[in-house]
Amino acid sequence: MSFTETNINIFRMINDLGKEYTYLNPPFVFIAEYTVYLLALATIVYWFTREYKNRMMVISAGITFIFAEIIGKLAGTLHSNYQPFVELDNVNKLIEKTVGNSFPSDHTILFFSFCMTFWLFKKGYGFLWIIAAILVGISRMWVGVHYPADVAAGALISIVSAIIVYFVVPKLSFIQKLLRLYEKGEGYILPSKTNSKDF
Repeated sequence: MSFTETNINIFRMINDLGKEYTYLNPPFVFIAEYTVYLLALATIVYWFTREYKNRMMVISAGITFIFAEIIGKLAGTLHSNYQPFVELDNVNKLIEKTVGNSFPSDHTILFFSFCMTFWLFKKGYGFLWIIAAILVGISRMWVGVHYPADVAAGALISIVSAIIVYFVVPKLSFIQKLLRLYEKGEGYILPSKTNSKDF
C-alpha cells in the first residue's frame, strides 16, 4: 500500500466516525474551530501571572510558532495538496475552509508550537497541553479539512522547533534583557511583583 493510499485510508477512518457517531460532531467542531481562543486566553493568563518563567515560556512559544510556521511554509513549497473535501468524494465536511494548500496544517503548527512549549516548561500536568494539541490535530481530520500527513507534518515541525527554542532562547541575554526592560516599564503602570523568580 502506497503512502498516499495509507494517508487517505487513515483520513477516511477518522472522518467517517463523524457519520457514525454524529453526536460527537459538535464537540469536534468546537475543538477544531474554537479552542484557539482558549489557547489565546491561557497564554494571556500565563503572561499576566507576571512570573518570569511563565513569561519566558510565552516568549519561547511565540518564537517557536514563528520558527515552525516559516519551516511549514518552506515545506509547503516542496509538497502541496488540497484539503480532503476538495480531492475526495463523500467527505464529512463540518466547517468552512478556504481551498488551498493544506500541507502542513497551520492549525496544528500553532497548537503544537504552544502546547509543546508549555509542556517543556511545566512538565508534570503540562502533559494535558499535549493531549489538547493531539485532540486538535484529530479534530481537523474529523471535520474534513486535513489529511493525517498534514497534521503529522505540522506536529513534527512544531515539536522539533519547540525543543530547539526551549534549549536556546531562554539562555539568550538579549531576550532576558528585553523581558526585564518590559517588566521595568510595566512597573510604572502596575504594582511591582516582588515574589517573581528568575528562570
